[in-house]
Amino acid sequence: MTASLQEIDGLNSAFDGPKRVTVVGAGVAGLVAAYELERLGHQVEVIEGSHDIGGRVHTHRFSHRGRSGPAAELGAMRIPAGHRLTMHYIAELGLQNQVREFRTLFSDDAAYLPSSDGYLRVRDAHKPLIEEFAAGLPRRDYGERTLLFGAWLDASIRAIAPRQFYAELRHEIGVELLNLIDHIDLEPYLSGGAGNRIDLHAFFADHPQVRSFCPPRLERFLDDVLDESSSTIVRLGNGMDALPRRLASRIRGNVMTGQEVVGIDVGEDGVDLRIRRGIRTVVRKCDYVVCTVPFSVLRGMRLTGFDQEKLDIVNETKYWPGTKIAFHCREPFWEKDGITGGASFTGGHVRQTYYPPVESEPEQGAVLLASYTLGPDADALSELSDTERDALIVKELSVMHPELRRPGMVLAISGRAWGTHRWSRGAATVRWRQEASLREAEQREAARPQRGLFFAGEHCSSKPAWIEGAIESAIDVAHQIEWYEPRTSRVFAMRATGTEKRP
Repeated sequence: MTASLQEIDGLNSAFDGPKRVTVVGAGVAGLVAAYELERLGHQVEVIEGSHDIGGRVHTHRFSHRGRSGPAAELGAMRIPAGHRLTMHYIAELGLQNQVREFRTLFSDDAAYLPSSDGYLRVRDAHKPLIEEFAAGLPRRDYGERTLLFGAWLDASIRAIAPRQFYAELRHEIGVELLNLIDHIDLEPYLSGGAGNRIDLHAFFADHPQVRSFCPPRLERFLDDVLDESSSTIVRLGNGMDALPRRLASRIRGNVMTGQEVVGIDVGEDGVDLRIRRGIRTVVRKCDYVVCTVPFSVLRGMRLTGFDQEKLDIVNETKYWPGTKIAFHCREPFWEKDGITGGASFTGGHVRQTYYPPVESEPEQGAVLLASYTLGPDADALSELSDTERDALIVKELSVMHPELRRPGMVLAISGRAWGTHRWSRGAATVRWRQEASLREAEQREAARPQRGLFFAGEHCSSKPAWIEGAIESAIDVAHQIEWYEPRTSRVFAMRATGTEKRP
């Protein structure tokens, strides 16, 4: 017997009503997913294991003499202006008036980078860089600007990549690329106060065909190099944590912290979450769940009802550690050295050093992001005690900035080692050495749901390691849930209409 259209419409309306969704994780991905699901008419609650929101967006505010002092970004600190989703939410949440320029590596002529003869100013580095770069080439008859291009590309890669990673790939930017560059007019891309640098981001934007001469497995890494060295990066002036906090304020459902999920059981009729609250563990039965915790944390939980392919991607997804160490300094001594912002490539264990703008009252001091490291470099720092780590950074960095040794210059130190942090177990998913087809396959598998359990987070996106990726995945998961119908409902509807295929 075939059901009437009216009966079918009744079936559809039964399945199209508001869904009850529990979001696990109150980072950017979880908060955007909750925000978008509520906009679609669903009932949402957010639970977070830690006692704060924001995930890997973490703004630390130093205090001085009993007052709030300058802020340091120990997590996400910048947004490429081309990340349209992130910029959209900044506008939608009314944060446009907080958008500020972010000055990055080599953007200040007075900043430093290391050489075999000690530290060089960026403005003076081009000749030594060219000589060092050319010495490693099989032929040296390239034009001066081609060598300048290659030298700054190599310097950017060396500054951004962990030391071990750079050692493995430094010869992969080969002569084919330079042969092509040698026939392109580079004058429009000269930058810096003396025109002795190359705007790599602008060049590759205008010449996308050049990308084909780079090894395919370095495509993702090159994207990050270009993003990090772009002149169009922004930040939020009052702290990057304004984004998750403003998102949370727009969510009508409960956003609950201190609710640690320790187990997930996927069943035919819903998802059971085992939640630790202090010394108690309770089981919450949920219709739908969005899991946004990193897989590095998820694989430490008790997981049942997952298929083997999903367990494989959870267990095999690689996360790179990242460590940031910020100094609260008595004064911005680097300004007297002629540095007005941006960052130096320090090398050694320190790697990168950033000079955030001074936006608090002068008597509150200034923040120096003394060290930003990734991968094995971050691991090396996290293996030290805090005292050993801080002493090592001061020792290395004071070669470049001897002012750090002045009594009372460093008022306080704060850091975050994301690789060992309980709620992240890694700074970000990094798929730098994977070809595009493998990256896309892993992304699809990471985002693939398990019945009523859905997944979001930068690890499920085409932009891992960026806020943009977290937002992209959250929007995708909201639409997945909006259109999701349990298998039982689809079978029931097919039987009612006589369209079910029977063996």
